[in-house]
Amino acid sequence: MKTVLLTLLTAAVLALAGTGLFVWGGWYDTSATTGHTAPVYRLLEVTMRRAVQARAADVAEPASRFEPAVQRRGAACYRDHCVQCHGGPGVAQLDIGKSLQPLPGPLVDAARRWRGREIYWITRHGIKMSGMPAWELRLSDADLWAVSGFVERLAELSPPAYRAAMEDAQPLPCLTASATQAGCAGAHCAPPTADLQPLQPRDLDAQARLALHQYACSACHRIPGLVGPETDVGPPLHGLGRRERIAGGRLPAGEEALVRWIRDPQGVDPSSAMPDMGVTEAHAQLMARYLLQQR
Repeated sequence: MKTVLLTLLTAAVLALAGTGLFVWGGWYDTSATTGHTAPVYRLLEVTMRRAVQARAADVAEPASRFEPAVQRRGAACYRDHCVQCHGGPGVAQLDIGKSLQPLPGPLVDAARRWRGREIYWITRHGIKMSGMPAWELRLSDADLWAVSGFVERLAELSPPAYRAAMEDAQPLPCLTASATQAGCAGAHCAPPTADLQPLQPRDLDAQARLALHQYACSACHRIPGLVGPETDVGPPLHGLGRRERIAGGRLPAGEEALVRWIRDPQGVDPSSAMPDMGVTEAHAQLMARYLLQQR
């Protein structure tokens, strides 16, 4: 038994060392012009499929997603946010979609490969390291189900039928939560903020971290509780709750001021490199409360 355990331990150490050398030596080509090797691609594909199936298993599928008005809404959302990478019946994806790796697959056969609840889960949460974005904080839950339902029925559309569906949806915009606060009004606009309710209950801190990540705050700032790049573009946000002033000293510390700074940095300081990220009021409040807890 000792010999067996020692052999297994040695094999594990050698495997870890070999993996470390492989990674540190830069031997795996991560360029998008070559793609993954077949074994890596299959491993990622199986991992993704099983992860989605497990997490979407308890999602209830509303039958209303197939109603004509909802399908029309789904066609508008598909036109505005999906066709660029996935194309449609008789329609090629744009260059950005052609250049991603792994290539975003066409969705005309999505219903043969995925259940409706799984298409919804992928649309809502995205897929890491694939280019597939998460729309959870961008679109309302109604729009997420509308576009998912449209994808489910995509295989039934011939190229002429697809073009007709796009023409029928032409008057409808499918605006994100950020776009609605830029002045959209009327019955066809999305709600003022996307639905914050996740598939599984989250506490407010978890929702705040989600918002900080989805608005790309961690691309420039080091933020407690978030994993991101080792960046120094913006100041680290650790200990923000101990500061007396924020926004480069222009505003007193406090939730109201921090919400203002998050939503309109250029309005507070036109010389700041911090851009307007289109953060909604509700999401900015979540972020501010979370960040001010960091002492």
